[in-house]
Amino acid sequence: MFRSIKKNYEFLNVYRSGKSYGNKYLVMYVLKRDLQENRFGITVSKKVGNSVVRHRVTRLIRESVRLNENKLTTGYDMVLIARNTAKGKKFQDIESAFLHLCKKHNLIRDEFE
Repeated sequence: MFRSIKKNYEFLNVYRSGKSYGNKYLVMYVLKRDLQENRFGITVSKKVGNSVVRHRVTRLIRESVRLNENKLTTGYDMVLIARNTAKGKKFQDIESAFLHLCKKHNLIRDEFE
């Protein structure tokens, strides 16, 4: 189970100091830290849809992180923001978008590339 970012100031710290990349479905902010684990925050705004839609997108993102976190280098805070286009997408679409952003940020460990 991954640790999550919960406090507003932690999200703001990643937004202000982190580096961001985006693709069709997600935007990812990443900030290097001096810990032996990764922490993840997930944001899905009301623009994406009603609460049912937002919670589904959140669950898809969380599952993508859970299944692939063993492939990632450790010591980072990551905030994933769902774009409006993520609404109604399949798990495979969200997972491939997540992995694409991890590659852009050079977060995937060498043995998995």
